[in-house]
Amino acid sequence: MKIRTCSAIPVLLCLWLFLLGSSLIAPVAAVAADAMPDLLLEDEYDNDYDDWQDADIISDPLEPWNRAVFVFNDKLYFWMLKPVKNVYAEALPHDIRGCIDNFVNNLSSPIVLINTLLQGRFSDAWTVISRFGINTVLGVYGFGDPAASEFAMHPPSADFGQTLGRYGAGTGIYLYWPIFGPSNVRDTLGRVADFAANPVNYVGLNSDEALGYSGTALVNRMSVSPDVYEETIKYSLDPYVAIRQGYYEYRNARIRGGGTEENQ
Repeated sequence: MKIRTCSAIPVLLCLWLFLLGSSLIAPVAAVAADAMPDLLLEDEYDNDYDDWQDADIISDPLEPWNRAVFVFNDKLYFWMLKPVKNVYAEALPHDIRGCIDNFVNNLSSPIVLINTLLQGRFSDAWTVISRFGINTVLGVYGFGDPAASEFAMHPPSADFGQTLGRYGAGTGIYLYWPIFGPSNVRDTLGRVADFAANPVNYVGLNSDEALGYSGTALVNRMSVSPDVYEETIKYSLDPYVAIRQGYYEYRNARIRGGGTEENQ
């Protein structure tokens, strides 16, 4: 019997994401990586607005448009994404949601592998290969992460936007996409490449299955990530500027440091 992955809870969200996002940037892994609030705030923000005066100048000629999209995404988060996330989190125990997140991350291993090789990070590339083998076999197709819990092999971080940055490509102008949130020209191009490298695109999923997989993975990632977005907009004098600066610094840190996810 054919099993469909599209559940009743996230189906409308899946359709929305597919129409707006599938041709724009990336499927599950990148959506979870850049669209969600936990990506935006690796650094703490101070309520003193003077702190921003010393920050690097970010090219944002489309600021009026970007701010309008920011408002749209904010409303979408509170009116749709957050309620769906809350229902989903109530329906599934945290451990199960963690397993689903592990599975999605395991499937995205080829993206990380390609980029660690392109960046000359051969030790990290071997870690990616080892983690994929261990988690696929011992972790039951990647639902578990014994590579981290038993062998202290934490996942390296690498994507095509990071690779472009490490080879000297500039950020280009700042962009704020519907659904996906903060980005720039370099990272948008990088995510197109991430999309092309994601093996999920080549396993023959039909449209319903692709919608179900993408939507469920996004909602699942939201449900296991800290709710830092609300804290940011609550305590920032200008949430748009705070998120823009946070994203800029986060991406620069990844380009400079590479390394593992837990150190990012």
